[in-house]
Amino acid sequence: MDILLKNVRIVAPLSPFHGQTNDILIQNGIIADIAKNIKADNVKVISGNNLHVSAGWMDVFAHFCDPGQEYKEDLNSGATAAAKGGFTTVMIVPNTQPALYTKTQIEYVLSKTRYGVVNVLPIGAISKNLEGTTLAEMYEMRQTGAVAFSDGLKPVQSSGIMLKALQYVKAFNGTIIQIPDDTSISGHGLMHEGIHSTQLGMPGKPAIAEEIMLRRDIELAKYTDSNIHFTGISTRQSVELIAAAKAEGLKVTCSVTPYHLLFTDADLGTYNSFLKVNPPLRSQDDVNALKDAIRNGVIDCIATHHQPQDWDAKQVEFEYAKHGMIGLESCFGALRTALPDLSLEKLTELLSTAPRSIFGLANVIIAKGEPANLTFFEPDTTYTFTDKEIGSKSKNSPLLNTELKGKVLGVFNNKQSYLNL
Repeated sequence: MDILLKNVRIVAPLSPFHGQTNDILIQNGIIADIAKNIKADNVKVISGNNLHVSAGWMDVFAHFCDPGQEYKEDLNSGATAAAKGGFTTVMIVPNTQPALYTKTQIEYVLSKTRYGVVNVLPIGAISKNLEGTTLAEMYEMRQTGAVAFSDGLKPVQSSGIMLKALQYVKAFNGTIIQIPDDTSISGHGLMHEGIHSTQLGMPGKPAIAEEIMLRRDIELAKYTDSNIHFTGISTRQSVELIAAAKAEGLKVTCSVTPYHLLFTDADLGTYNSFLKVNPPLRSQDDVNALKDAIRNGVIDCIATHHQPQDWDAKQVEFEYAKHGMIGLESCFGALRTALPDLSLEKLTELLSTAPRSIFGLANVIIAKGEPANLTFFEPDTTYTFTDKEIGSKSKNSPLLNTELKGKVLGVFNNKQSYLNL
């Protein structure tokens, strides 16, 4: 489909048209023209209320559950969820059944998603079958197309395995992704340890479980001089540790989820299982620190931690509910709602430029003659987030039927579009 975007403001610091309002003509997947008042026949015309366009967004940590738990999500429904949320590239975690720890499993993901509007990039497992005891064949997976390495939702607990993994990826300048969480400390907790966990009578997950693991892995990254990316950071102390590591010149980057910016542990007063996540929702002070870290650049990018769960996994007592919430479709609205003062230039850097830079992907340039990889959105439109905004098979979102600010109209990538019109 050829598309003509009318009167659209371009938010793309790498583009010569950054900050300008123009028409953009896309023909045969290429940006054919950027100018005022373009006229063209046989095209889909898209206009909007204060319509903006940026380089296609990229998520660095999502769970598509395929293979093994396709009743929660599969590669197709996950890609639809991503497109609805404005993402043209998504990195998916290896926590499938079987896990993505072999060349064959990486090929499976790539072959099933090769021709879609969303680029689905598998993260290869660090350890065989995610058991945390023996290194997987990371080099083979890298050669096949794994974009980074992580045990995903099961943080590597062994210092020795993490050390070997960091040393291993140096050969090809790879990156290790880790959720910092010492499960020997946090394993029995249900929510953040604090006044609210005490009031609700629930066992807590102390912040120190995150911070101890963060300290350990920063020291290992320093020792090996390797790239490490921490995702799902959630405490003030974590922000301070990462800021110090960056000041020291270490190859450390980090990402935060939209829900850690929007909710606190105080929101668990109704025992809403949709808010049961790992790392847990933290205190208001922690949330304030995370927001400041986004504004001052300590936090590099956004990770949705999109984690679908079927109805039965959430409609049980809080203690027995599975962790996670879906997050791709609501990401932009959640960020605009949580950080209304953040500039669109900074927001699109977090969503498009920074993640590509961290994981070694080519930049997307909005200019004549370039392949079109675009997200178009209305940053100031408010709307109610309902079922029709969800592309996932699962509906485990605490944002259902709430008002959000910032609406995605669609994406264009790989010579095809997905429109929320």
